[in-house]
Amino acid sequence: MEGIQAQMVFCCAEQWMGGRFHQIEPWGDGLRLDCNRAATGVYCMKAVDSGENGFCWSRAVVEAELPPDTALRVYAYACDTKGWGDWADLDQAIGVLEGDPLPVLREIFGAPVAESGDFYLPRQGRYLWLMFELAATGSASPVIRALRLWMGGDHMADYLPAIYQEEDFTRRFLSIFDSMYTDMERAIDGLPGRMDYEHASGELLKYLASWVCVEGGNGEEGLRARIRTALPDYEERYTVEGVRRSIRRLTGREPILIEHFQVSPNRPDCGNPELYRRLYGEDPYRFFALLPEDTFSSQREREAFQRDMEELIPAGMSMQMVQLKSCIQLDWHTYLGINSQVGGYVPAAIDEQVTIHYDTTIGGANHESR
Repeated sequence: MEGIQAQMVFCCAEQWMGGRFHQIEPWGDGLRLDCNRAATGVYCMKAVDSGENGFCWSRAVVEAELPPDTALRVYAYACDTKGWGDWADLDQAIGVLEGDPLPVLREIFGAPVAESGDFYLPRQGRYLWLMFELAATGSASPVIRALRLWMGGDHMADYLPAIYQEEDFTRRFLSIFDSMYTDMERAIDGLPGRMDYEHASGELLKYLASWVCVEGGNGEEGLRARIRTALPDYEERYTVEGVRRSIRRLTGREPILIEHFQVSPNRPDCGNPELYRRLYGEDPYRFFALLPEDTFSSQREREAFQRDMEELIPAGMSMQMVQLKSCIQLDWHTYLGINSQVGGYVPAAIDEQVTIHYDTTIGGANHESR
């Protein structure tokens, strides 16, 4: 006989689809009772085969979201055969029950074995059937995310002399402490995985980000992206590339940076020192960041960006932001191939709701009828 796995986990939609649904519906990879449609509902799983006659089932854990005014009950039935009464196959019989199946299911399963998510299964037999009953009397819907069945493995009672293993009470009593230590060991073993920022979320992700001095971020994916580039960001901080990356991260646009030495009016090759002096000034500790005109949706957003950038530029330096208009303005910030436009316009219909801007062209032989 093949070895039995330590745990069997049900956490995928495909694993639930073979069971019997009554007022409970599939929900993602789990199950849900819609409180707007029904107050109670049940779901009966297909038989779980342990592969061993007389198998002693032990622990089970139901991972569920139970808001206030909701409840969960778990029923269990085990047998060495798949039949029940006159039915040769219990799975098929449950699947073809007509009308309300609850009376028949309650007769099969009897009283609930648990009313919580972590419980001991006092059942023995090769095949195990589980039934979940969800109830909701409020405005929130309960959801079952996953089920874990312990199929084998070490138990505290296995390390005791044989005389202590004769009574079922000893195993059931020690199962309380066995489950506590098992969960603790699993949490310790999974600790390295929880420290992985690619899989962490919520407050833990923010805590991991604080380790590398990363704050803010556009949602969790944005925070992960910043953690991923934390080292190169730190190495290039206060450099031209670092400032460019900071602007790109804050605005989502590719900036053009102009340093003083590139446009100094005192350069020998400067063709128009007076114009350069008026546009760029003579402060050697100031640089310019050129961005499209529609980068910011409001003045408040623009001011917030400027405040954030004050902490991301070198000490003693100042940044002047210029928002480029999509037109040619003589003796102003017009750059060929960046924001210059020569010819061409889009026809517009003029009515009382249209505002004509200073750079709007009206006319043209091909559009006189518009």
